[in-house]
Amino acid sequence: MQTTVYAHRVELDIPYEDAIERATAALKEQGFGVLTQIDMKAALKEKIGVDVDRYMILGACNPPLAHRALLAEREIGILLPCNVVVYETGPGQSVVAAMAPKAAMGVVPGNPELEAVADEADVLLRDAMAALEGEAS
Repeated sequence: MQTTVYAHRVELDIPYEDAIERATAALKEQGFGVLTQIDMKAALKEKIGVDVDRYMILGACNPPLAHRALLAEREIGILLPCNVVVYETGPGQSVVAAMAPKAAMGVVPGNPELEAVADEADVLLRDAMAALEGEAS
């Protein structure tokens, strides 16, 4: 797993469709449901007529964490759900990347309750990414 300031990322030697399916399952194992799916390839083709590689945005939500976050900071919905992206990098190769909740929630300074939620969400998303990485072999 690779981690940047804003994301946790794994490269997988599996087809794009399988990566979406496995990412959704790994998220579910960590208590997240996928509320939305945005097919960026289709959206960009429809809206502006451009062709891009296959790229899906999954809007993942862990209801207990989302509830705690809303109690801690009423407008935190601006940063919810946790986005996870799946994109194709070549034939039979995909990337799954999840937002780093601590970075996202870090824009709201000085709220210890929100920091605790972000810490917990970060661990769960890292665990989901690690599970994906372990399955790829």
